[in-house]
Amino acid sequence: MAETILLTGAAGLIGRALHRRLLDRGDTVIAIDRIGGDDILACDLTEVHRLHELGADATAVLHCGAISGPMVARDNPHLIVQSNIVGTANILELARVRGMRRVVFLSSVSAYGNTPAGVDPVPENVVLSPSSVYGASKVAGEALVNAYHLQHGLDAVSLRPAWVYGPGRTTACAIRDMIEDAQAGRPTHFPFGRDFFRQYVHVDDVADAILLALDAENFRQRAYTVTGGSYLTLGQVADTVRTVLPSAEIRMEPGRDPIDDLQARFDISAAANDLGYRPRIALEDGIRSYAEWLAAQRQTH
Repeated sequence: MAETILLTGAAGLIGRALHRRLLDRGDTVIAIDRIGGDDILACDLTEVHRLHELGADATAVLHCGAISGPMVARDNPHLIVQSNIVGTANILELARVRGMRRVVFLSSVSAYGNTPAGVDPVPENVVLSPSSVYGASKVAGEALVNAYHLQHGLDAVSLRPAWVYGPGRTTACAIRDMIEDAQAGRPTHFPFGRDFFRQYVHVDDVADAILLALDAENFRQRAYTVTGGSYLTLGQVADTVRTVLPSAEIRMEPGRDPIDDLQARFDISAAANDLGYRPRIALEDGIRSYAEWLAAQRQTH
């Protein structure tokens, strides 16, 4: 049944993918982002009165708006706190006051920090130990989601996607770097990563998971991890890039990414059992679609 959805972060990677899907299925979308444009309304998450004005008729919120990763605004932690924690509180309060039926909050696997030794696969109920202000902001957002549910009866849930890649991603991304270098005939060199595990998930799979959470009858827990189902080193990811783009010259040194966490394989069985989530896009296919999009972008610019 079609409804009116408030979509925050609508200009971002995941927001744009969701916007298209919501319109395709007949929903009315109130699309907002800090920077507006085209069919997106300008609204900062800290602008309480404007949020209530724009979201007055919404029946649910897909809350993707945030400083979008541990690599963004690293030198401006106050901005991260305002956008990701205060902004999330404002969205939850809007949903409570307006009596919305559901809020889906986009958290992150950065909330886990370094996962506990000896725990593999990692379930959602391990102790969260974020190593960045960004990760801490997602833990705080989840705590607010849980508290609004327990104290005020708001039907809200958090999703923790792994590293998101695919068409539309413009912020720092190792996969994009490898593709763009190969397409430009440049070699790629990483001073780390050959034996460092990172779990990627395609943007379309994340959009699938969010819509499944929006439509779910109920939840057996209040947070779900979403990955692409693979557990590969960056060296193995580079091998996949070479399969798609045989001209790619990629050299990686051993060692961990200095700005990323050491994380074991995440358990996505809860999302499968409760939401019906199954990652659809294999890494090779996702890299191929991303490469095609990047090549098209280069031609149009």
